[in-house]
Amino acid sequence: MPSDPHEAFLAGKTLADIDADIARQAGAMNKRSTKLVPLDRLHSLNTFTARALQEMEFPPIEYVVPGYVVEGLTLLTGKPKLGKSWLALDWALAVAYGGIASGSIECPEGDVLYAALEDNPRRLHRRMQQLLPDGTWPDRLELMTSLRRLDAGGLDDLRTWADAAENPRLIVVDTFACVRPPRARNDGAYDADYASLSPLQVMAGERSLAVVVVHHVRKLEAEDPLDTVSGTTGLTGAADTVLVLNRDSQGVTLYGRGRDIEDIETAMQFDSTTGRWSILGAASMVRKSDERKKIIDALAEATEPLGPSEIAAATGMANNNVRFLLTKMVASGEVERVGRAQYALPL
Repeated sequence: MPSDPHEAFLAGKTLADIDADIARQAGAMNKRSTKLVPLDRLHSLNTFTARALQEMEFPPIEYVVPGYVVEGLTLLTGKPKLGKSWLALDWALAVAYGGIASGSIECPEGDVLYAALEDNPRRLHRRMQQLLPDGTWPDRLELMTSLRRLDAGGLDDLRTWADAAENPRLIVVDTFACVRPPRARNDGAYDADYASLSPLQVMAGERSLAVVVVHHVRKLEAEDPLDTVSGTTGLTGAADTVLVLNRDSQGVTLYGRGRDIEDIETAMQFDSTTGRWSILGAASMVRKSDERKKIIDALAEATEPLGPSEIAAATGMANNNVRFLLTKMVASGEVERVGRAQYALPL
């Protein structure tokens, strides 16, 4: 017989059985002053013991876009016109086809709902034609250009779609501003942000699917790109994963952090002709390769060996970065040290 009422409740005992157990335990205590948990409170707490948790089994979390989008709520952010919608639509098509996302990611097939709330059917048709100039467009991708606000029926609409789909895997809401509930007069900024997004996170967890919400970043820069997400940390706190598409002088990088994914810092490239994003590789390695190429090009154009300061001036790179890379490049045989602090390409 379980000695803990919580265990008895989890074991499937009826209220009458639990009442009888508690009565027997109370008699065995010889009227000691130990307090018992009231039955009404026991059933409202919805608790479980650590022992019961140890014995629970859960299916593995599944990636929808392996390495980037997992079951749960993902907040995809970036500056306006940077290409967030193109990236989200590419992912949606890859999942609906069971095809390739971002040029190299194989996605398992499933049903997808894409809410393109800042587009109209004509513009959406044009985007689809650019992405898929040949072949038949997938039946497993459903599109909409309007959705009610989340607190005014929109969340119920998304639940209805997920319940009706054969194998719902991905919902994209583009953008969050179009469905965001208004802030109540007495709500703090953090509480309002968290409450506005958390229902989508709950729904994604209940139905074991991925929800990607497209959102903007603020104008102010930050040392950590994830701190640039527009709004308070209530939004990033409600999301399971946060992705930030960011452009700087070195190119475009997709940063990511989440509860169920490895940290992401991927160099990306957009092809405006096809409308598709491609993954170039880990940003640190890609950027380093780019900088090495700049040094090699500068030395190839020079008529005589160059010093680190001259290379920095020719490439626009920081002097310290040039010195660091030159040491690595000499060791790898990419450049030669000629005389004192002078460098040239190998003959």
